[in-house]
Formats: sequence, C-alpha cells, structure tokens
Amino acid sequence: MSGPEMAINSEAGDWGGSDDAGERAWLLQSPSVETGPPPREPEREREGRGGGTSALGAVFIVVNAALGAGLLNFPAAFNVAGGVTSGVTLQLCMLVFIISGLVILAYCSQVSNETTYQEVVRAVCGRVTGVICEVAIAVYTFGTCIAFLIIIGDQLDKLIAAMAHEPEGVMDDHWYTDRRFTIVVTSVLVILPLSIPKEIGFQKYASALSVIGTWYVTIVVIIKYIWPDKEISPGYIPTSPSSWTDVFNAMPTICFGFQCHVSSVPVFNSMRKREIQPWGGVVTAGMIICLFVYTGTGVCGFLSFGSTVNQDVLMSYPSNDIAVAVARAFIVVCVVTSYPILHFCGRAVLEGLWLRFRDEPVEVDVGRERRRRLLQTVTWFALTLLLALFIPDIGRVISLIGGLAACFIFVFPGLCLIQAKLSEMQEVRPGSWWGLVSYGIFMVTIGAFIFGQTTTSAIFRDFLYHDNQ
Repeated sequence: MSGPEMAINSEAGDWGGSDDAGERAWLLQSPSVETGPPPREPEREREGRGGGTSALGAVFIVVNAALGAGLLNFPAAFNVAGGVTSGVTLQLCMLVFIISGLVILAYCSQVSNETTYQEVVRAVCGRVTGVICEVAIAVYTFGTCIAFLIIIGDQLDKLIAAMAHEPEGVMDDHWYTDRRFTIVVTSVLVILPLSIPKEIGFQKYASALSVIGTWYVTIVVIIKYIWPDKEISPGYIPTSPSSWTDVFNAMPTICFGFQCHVSSVPVFNSMRKREIQPWGGVVTAGMIICLFVYTGTGVCGFLSFGSTVNQDVLMSYPSNDIAVAVARAFIVVCVVTSYPILHFCGRAVLEGLWLRFRDEPVEVDVGRERRRRLLQTVTWFALTLLLALFIPDIGRVISLIGGLAACFIFVFPGLCLIQAKLSEMQEVRPGSWWGLVSYGIFMVTIGAFIFGQTTTSAIFRDFLYHDNQ
C-alpha cells in the first residue's frame, strides 16, 4: 500500500521500519534503531523509473534467505522420519503451510503498512505479541550462531585431518589440532572482528557465496550417491517410521531449513509490484527450488549412509575425499561470513527491545552507542562460543531452534491472519472470511503443537536422557 495509513493496533510512540530490503543483513533488523520509516514511493512512480526488485530477483533473495547450513542436517532428518517416503511426504505437506504463511505475511504487511516481520506482528497483534516475537527472533538468531560455530569445528576437524594425511579414525594429540582450539582461533580472529561494526557492507557477497556453497554441497552428495566410494557402505535403511513421534522429530530440521519468513516481509516491500498475486508466484517458485535442493541432499545423503548417517552429513564422508573437502571449505567460509549477519540481526532486535523498555529515543551520543554495541557484541560472541565448545553436535541445537522456527512459519502468521480479518468492518461476513479465520486458527494450533512437542522431545532426548547415560 502506497499511502500512509494507520496500522492496526499501532501506537503513536512506536518507531517505523527500514524499507531497505536489498541487503540481507537488514532483513531482521528492528525498526527501533532507525530514525523512522522512509516514505513509500507511489506504485506507478516505482514502476516508471524501474525501481524496486523484479520478481526474478525476489525469487533469488527468497531462495538465498532459505538455503543455508541447515542443509547438512537433512539426511539425518530423513533417517529420523523413517525413510525417503515419509521424509518427502512430510516436506510436501509442510510446503503448503510454508507458502501460505509467506502470503499471509505479505497481506498483513499491506494491511498494517509495516515493512519488517516483527513490526507487522506488533502492529497487527499488539504490543505483547510483538515483544514475544522480537524475543523469539533474538533467541533464534542466537541459537543459529551456536550452530554455525559447531559446524566450523566439525568441518575444520576433517580438513585438518586431510591436510595432515591422518588415517580415518586416528585422533591427533597436537594441541593446535584440537577441536576447541580451532573453533576459538577461527572465531576470535575472523568472526569477532566482522561482528563489531555498526553496519555490514559485505553481506551481498556472503549471500552469493552461500548459495554457491549450498548448491555445491548438494551436487557432491548426489554424485557421491550415484558413484559411491568403495570404503562407504550404508547401514540399515528404514522404510517407515517406528512411531508417529519420529515424524514430528524430523520437523525442526525442515522448519529450520525452509524458514525465510522473518526475511520475507522486507523482500515483499522491496518489489516493484507489492501485490499478493505476483508475490504468491515468487514464494512458490522459491520454495520449490529449495525443495529440490533439500530433497536431493536429504535423499541421496540418507541412502548413502542409512541409519549411520551423521547429524552433519559431510562428517560421514572420509577426510581424504577432495571433492568433499572443497565442500567443507565452502561451508566454513559461508558460516564464517553468515555468523556476523545473524549476530547483526539479533543485536539490532535486542537494541530495539532495550530502547523500548527504557523509553529512550534513538541514541544520538556516538560514544554511548559504540560502548553499548561493543558490550552487546562481546557478550553475544562469548556466550555462543562457550556453548558451542560444550555442545557436541549440530543436531541438538537444530532440534531446539527448529521448533522455534515453526512459530515463525505457523504461529505468528496464523495470529496475524486472525487479527487482520477480525479487524475488518463488515456487517455480513462471507464464507471466505470464516474460512480464512479458521485457517489461521488451524495454523496457530499446528504450530503450537509442533513447537511444544519437538522442543519437549529435544530437551528430554538430547539433554535430560543423555545426561543420565
């Protein structure tokens, strides 16, 4: 919507959001740290001078936002789900809700005239739900940063073993090859300096590199399945889940992999035509591309190793495989450059929560802002590094934050749809109105169930039960 309309449940004291969706690092940023929303250009003016993102460009951005390091966990998710049939079926069923959630968010963005995910939720559902959403985003980005550091340790272990020509399964006792040492050195020397700046200007290059890396990993996994190495023999390959809960335990990985909803609202508002119909085509095309990438990796990785597949599929391959070593190097570079972006987004959301809590205007004192940013960055970095050093595998982290990703896909879009339809002033409400409200209730119910079941299962299985072993 091009006109300056009053948002649903909006408050006069709220800050507006940034309309800059061209850079990936700004996609999650809390509008609270901005001076105010830039004026929206009229639709005809945008189209006339070629401004905004094309539909093809929007597809690329959506795919870029969805594809990532979660790709490595899909073969293990297929194993948990009980095989190829149940894994693929689960993805196809969830794709319906994933795409509809993206469309709902675009609709609510138009209704509320807001340009970021958390501000849409805040405007449509109220202050309390908005704060919960911002806290969820902060926790999600924090957990993703932990997963990134674990991935660095996993891949560097194998890369160092390959460069040192160590036999498979032989552990080197040198202190400089210790997993914890390599994670700390890489994080302190590379990731921390990249996380400190107020703005991140390299994210466009990191995003392109991330897409290349994920596609390369998929190609390698598929080729290794078609032409397997002689020393690789798959374990038991299940064909059906042993219990119905196994299927739900695979959902966190799928939610983590397809979650691009937080980024979707700014992408929608960056388009030349901010209309629901072309946006529906954009997200459908983008999610189908992601489906092929994730399915190719999941199916071929699972069939290559069966029930013995590692939580990180690249860890299942021998260290001396050159093609896989290149894939590991790609993943390390992608993760190293992606951590600052996720940290930047989480830090911005926390900054917005702090400013609202203190009822302070945007910081004009450069010195105070710099000190607060340094404190936030160092604290965030130290906590994620400490947790990554003592959490053994990426599967535990994804099982927790994947359940939270279900909230971004199901719960918040469902709540927004319900509130948006309830706010409509209609004397006679047609069947379509009741259908949309019912669908919103169904999304919230499903999302809450997935979050509760998978999070409880993850805590019990990976922490309480494991600690009692």
